[in-house]
Amino acid sequence: MRRLFSSLILILGMLMMPISSNAADKFKACWSHYTGWEPWGYAYDKGILKKWANKYGIEIEMTLINDYVESINLYTAGEFDACTMTNMDALTIPAVGGIDSTALIIGDYSNGNDGIVIKGGDSINALRGREILLVELSVSHYLLARALDSVGMTERDVKLINTSDADIASIFIATAGAATVTWNPPLQQVRNAKGATMVFDSSKTPGEILDLMVVKTDADMRFKKALVGAWYETLSHLTAGGQQADVAISYMAKESGATVAEFKSQLKTTRLFPDPMQAAAIAENQQIKQTMEHVRQFSFEKGLFGQGAASVDFVGIAFPDQTILGSKRNVKFRFDSQFMKMAGQGKL
Repeated sequence: MRRLFSSLILILGMLMMPISSNAADKFKACWSHYTGWEPWGYAYDKGILKKWANKYGIEIEMTLINDYVESINLYTAGEFDACTMTNMDALTIPAVGGIDSTALIIGDYSNGNDGIVIKGGDSINALRGREILLVELSVSHYLLARALDSVGMTERDVKLINTSDADIASIFIATAGAATVTWNPPLQQVRNAKGATMVFDSSKTPGEILDLMVVKTDADMRFKKALVGAWYETLSHLTAGGQQADVAISYMAKESGATVAEFKSQLKTTRLFPDPMQAAAIAENQQIKQTMEHVRQFSFEKGLFGQGAASVDFVGIAFPDQTILGSKRNVKFRFDSQFMKMAGQGKL
């Protein structure tokens, strides 16, 4: 009887122990510093992401990668299941690299969060003959091309200096006559440098630089739902007003290296979509097809599709209405509104 009782105690103890998730229930995501992506750090550190992961019986690890392009490279190499990136970079790095990826969340578009700043000049024309610091072949490169074209200039009129986003601000501040294209938070740092003037910004190209959470298209549905749920709960904190918003803004400002006033200023140039139905509408709007047409044409012209790409149609881009830009046989980048709609309808 003692032996039976001991066995029952052991069995009951095992039943009461928490069941650990297996490898199939663990997922990894990454993000890098940018005003529109700072909520991911808050969601992870404050337990919001864990709460949503627990709801679906999974674990999610969210990692900050200080170098933006490196974060996308790691995602493309298979180190992460999801990663923050822009629409252009999602197309030209993972999609072109053969990784079938989906824009799960349209978080915002840059409405002045990306800009061109120079010392000793007050117009785009003042860039002529200058060296320009930027993350080459990124959205900064795209913005520069749009700016130069607006005044009849081309890249032949300037010299591009490929520079990590982690180093741009310090180099710009220390260099006389410097010029750069970058995004917040370094954009705010260079704008505040002595003698600096911002001569062009993304408010001149509204809706073209979309900031996304991108996932592997075949990723687990539970993972996708948890990310979406956590994102919109976090944005509700950020936009709630009162003490809750103050706490969120103070946290994000500190983590991004900005003051509260600076971070609030950055938010003003970030067109956030705290309403998931509004974000879903962006994915379904015909305008996004025109935007991606601009982006893919630019990307192909710059050789971002690689040497094997015979035409701009090399890779396919799919939209919620099932239409496709480019190759129907090589669709590697997709806009999906269904999970944002689920959040808006309270179905997560």
